[in-house]
Amino acid sequence: MNSTSVCGARRASRRVRLSRVAGVLLTFLAVQAFAADNPIPRPPGLERDVRFWVRVYTEVTTNGGFLHDDRNLGIVYETLTFAPNTSPRERQKIVDAARDRYAAALKRIATASGPLGPDDQRIKDLWGAEGTPSRLLEAANGIRFQLGQADRFREGLIRAGAWEAHIAEVFANRGLPNELAALPHVESSFNPSAYSKVGAAGLWQFMRSTGRRYMRIDASVDDRLDPFRSTEAAAQLLSYNYRLLGTWPLALTAYNHGAAGMRRAKEAMGTDDIEYIVRNYKSKTFGFASRNFYVSFLAALEIDRNPEKYFGSITPRPEVKFREVAVPSYVPIAALQRALDLDMETLRELNPALRPLVWKGQRHVPKGYRLRLPYDADQWTTELLAQRLAPTEQYAGQTVERRHRIAPGESLSSVAAKYGITTAALAELNGMSPTAKLRAGGMLVVPSAPAPTLAAAATSSPAARPAVEPEQPEGNVYIVRSGDSIYEIARKTGMKESEILRLNRLRNPNYIFEGQKLILAAAPSEPAQEASQPETPAAAASRPARRRSTRPVTQPKPIVVASAEVAEGVAPAEAQRESEEDAEAVEKVGESAEQAQPVSAAQAEALGPALGPAIEVPQTADPIDYSVAQDGTIVVVAEETLGHYAEWLGIRASRLRQVNNMKYGRPVLIGHKLKLDFSKVTPEQFEQTRREYHRALQASYFAAHRILGTEIYIVRRGDSLWTVTQRFARLPMWLLQQYNPDVDFSEMRAGTELLVPKVEELATDG
Repeated sequence: MNSTSVCGARRASRRVRLSRVAGVLLTFLAVQAFAADNPIPRPPGLERDVRFWVRVYTEVTTNGGFLHDDRNLGIVYETLTFAPNTSPRERQKIVDAARDRYAAALKRIATASGPLGPDDQRIKDLWGAEGTPSRLLEAANGIRFQLGQADRFREGLIRAGAWEAHIAEVFANRGLPNELAALPHVESSFNPSAYSKVGAAGLWQFMRSTGRRYMRIDASVDDRLDPFRSTEAAAQLLSYNYRLLGTWPLALTAYNHGAAGMRRAKEAMGTDDIEYIVRNYKSKTFGFASRNFYVSFLAALEIDRNPEKYFGSITPRPEVKFREVAVPSYVPIAALQRALDLDMETLRELNPALRPLVWKGQRHVPKGYRLRLPYDADQWTTELLAQRLAPTEQYAGQTVERRHRIAPGESLSSVAAKYGITTAALAELNGMSPTAKLRAGGMLVVPSAPAPTLAAAATSSPAARPAVEPEQPEGNVYIVRSGDSIYEIARKTGMKESEILRLNRLRNPNYIFEGQKLILAAAPSEPAQEASQPETPAAAASRPARRRSTRPVTQPKPIVVASAEVAEGVAPAEAQRESEEDAEAVEKVGESAEQAQPVSAAQAEALGPALGPAIEVPQTADPIDYSVAQDGTIVVVAEETLGHYAEWLGIRASRLRQVNNMKYGRPVLIGHKLKLDFSKVTPEQFEQTRREYHRALQASYFAAHRILGTEIYIVRRGDSLWTVTQRFARLPMWLLQQYNPDVDFSEMRAGTELLVPKVEELATDG
């Protein structure tokens, strides 16, 4: 070969090598670009888990299931199939017998020294290199049964057609990944009327406490059951989770496990890598359901994108189309049905958010409610509907509720007998189970009388009538009204301003707000106490957002305290009861989630509509960690005072000052650590009381307010937490902290970016 040929060969070889390098580089860049553009990643390390859930959703119906390892989902010991007429008890016996058989085999294999039988060898081969003796012994206690869901998933694919277009539009408008539209497959199998055992409801399975942040949920309307309203709420919650956690895998897992839980997991692991967290994070509440929520979603997404591959031809339901008309006043549903000339079944199908009491005629359709009508119906307007309704069919307000205070020893049946209704009717009126146990001192709604009709009411509209002034209690207590100031209160009561401030331990005369209770005389035997005194959770829960006095005053000095001076009041009975029920649901789920493994379709429906395992922690949007650290400290959050901590610990506030070397009068600061004294209560008891306080606080607020969206606020020079909340009406400190949990409010600097929720006050039926 001559030199020219050699040089040519070398150049050709160099071009080949450069071409290969360029190809590898382009492939790498393409993968990186795909990863950056793919908000819903599917990590290779989680593929075996995804494949397991694809099998659950497509291979086996609720007449069978998989016996598998609860950690390594690639290990499926056996597919069990039940005869359709097999009772749940018999199914459970079959599952238990199979579980015992495989547990014995794993122990036998782990300790075997000689050849194995065919069945044992098959099991050992399933484990491969991971099947060490210690791992097999561990696996003997981790055998789990997963009921098949193919029939339920197929039904969900058919139902989904009714709302897919709306979900896609809502998510696109909010800039959310379109993949998130598959989430209802996992949550409810696209069943808008689904209820779970722990109180979650609707297409997106909202708990009351979370749903009330974004929707109307009361005795007349439950928007969780409206696929359209609840979709808009789900988009808000998912956006909120993403803002807090930074990745969609974590945001989706938080939809199941809670924002606070996933923030804690991310912090503990030091990463937002979903695969690393799923494989390594250990927590009492981060169990099988939480570990598998994201991978089950990925499986549902794959099937949703390729339904024919798994189920053959599918004909989805047609898209739901409708018209809307705002109801002109409070109107019985029967009157609307007559005026609109529609059958009741059509109205009920189009308006699933209206509660049963409305359909039974015990409550009216609320004024302003956007009633859905068939798409081909006449184009009704509010004015035309008002003309078609008789004056006696239009009411100025909702039916007037009466309330019964529960006495010791009373039950639902005994209270129902007093008011001449059935136990079931009383339970439904209060949104509880007929077998629920009553707590002495609580309140029950009992049969009510109708409100006056518009014809009999005052000529002015309800909106035009002046608001009713709050009733002033007898004795030495004054409830602050809108427009009040310390000066005006002193003038009305004949007291000195300084005396009112002293009796109520107020350091700032301008720091009062509507609804606050002011003491006008000291109790004869009451000793002087510290400035920051605790409230009961019920009282603190109901206090309204801070408002400035309308009397011109000088700008008060900004303070950054955990709400040291707060208004008291009585929490609305419904909000208080619902917060208690949500708390009970959390406890029940925590006790039984890992044991709740249904073996039949009926049991699966009873536990809940989710196609995955029973959840460990009911959904919550509160990202704040209320737990006690191992060193006995907590981080102070909004709406907490030294007095609160002293009450919850059963000690004096002075003891906490001593433990923390705090001077008298110095407030606790949001975001700062505080050492606690657990000589009277356990950390677990303290945590429970603390959480119940915040649940009640939030339940009361969201009974009257709703979040519409968010906006960005840039902190200015001189701003504090207090001044920022004053810029936005009806915004409490704790809600601002929830939307900005990583901001140090005691050290806010000019230029800090805050995410501020836009809040509206709800029109209520009360």
